[in-house]
Order: sequence, then structure tokens, then C-alpha cells
Amino acid sequence: MKSKRQTLREKRQRQQLTNRILWASLGVLLLALLGYAVYASTRPATGEEIAIMADSGHVPEDTDPGPYNSEPPTSGRHYASEYNAGFYEETDSEAQAQYPEGYLVHNLEHGYVIFWYNCDLLDATGCANLKSQIKTVLDQENNLKVIAFPRKSINVPVVLTSWGRQMSFERFDPGLARDFVRSNRNKAPEPNAP
Repeated sequence: MKSKRQTLREKRQRQQLTNRILWASLGVLLLALLGYAVYASTRPATGEEIAIMADSGHVPEDTDPGPYNSEPPTSGRHYASEYNAGFYEETDSEAQAQYPEGYLVHNLEHGYVIFWYNCDLLDATGCANLKSQIKTVLDQENNLKVIAFPRKSINVPVVLTSWGRQMSFERFDPGLARDFVRSNRNKAPEPNAP
């Protein structure tokens, strides 16, 4: 038969062990979260590096913001306004603007990733499939700082851009596209802007 003192001591020891396990588990979880945060912030950018243009300031709307050192642009002069995140069709008013890149380069400066697509290079079924795949990736990224925009001047079906980065796709690869977004989003001069 155990004494009351011995029973209390064993109970206290069990409680101490439980507390140690709990605190150790919380410590491990905190270290894992901290490690992931460091990894995500220092993760190397994906895609081809494009030199940042020296003149990346604002110009009046409705003026030609170019020329740019890449097609499509990855930095450079732009308007003081930007477009909202999401998927833009060829028939949308934003796509009909004379110089949409003036707005979109401002998005890049805020840390956006842009999916430029050219359906003129595909048949109707291929275009519909491409748009569906891009929309799926945008949805998987919760439409957070991602835009899909038509651009007839590109010579491949899809080009992804971020500030100073570009990746071209002869055949769209959703996995590579997600990697590009996750490693390049918010790596720009104004990442905290909406």
C-alpha cells in the first residue's frame, strides 16, 4: 500500500513529465514553423533572371510606358494604378487598353506574378484547356497576387513573369507554374503593397 505522500509525489512526477513533453512538443513545432518561414523567405527565385530596368518610375496613364528590356516586361516604367488579381479574357476592357503593361508592371512592382497567355498559337480546344489549367493554378494560389492576361506578342502559349524574372512554356506545366509563383511572389520593390 502506497502512502499518501508517495501517491502525491508520483502524481506530481507524472504532471511534470506531461508538462515537459508538452513544452518540448511546442518547441519542436515552433522551430519547424520558424525553419519553414526562413526557408520560404530565402528560397531561391525560379525562372530566368532579367535585368531590372534602371528607369522603373511612374508615367502618366495613356502614354506609352515602354520600351522594355524583355517581352513581356518584368520591370520598367509604369502607371500609378494597377489591375486587380484574377483571370482576364481577351474581351475584357482591361485587355483592350492601349498599354495594359503600364498597369501590369505596377502589379509586378507590388510582388505579383503574371501569367501572360497567347491563345492565337493554339486551336480552340487547346486554348480552352490552357485557360482552365491557368485558372486552376490561380485558384490553388487563392488568387493572391496572381494575374492571367492575354498577350498576342509572345511567341509561346504562356510566359510567367515576376519582378526581374521570367519563365516561358511551350507546353504549360501547372506544377512548374506553382513553383514559380511560390518562389517569386512578393520578391519585388513593394511586396507589402496590395
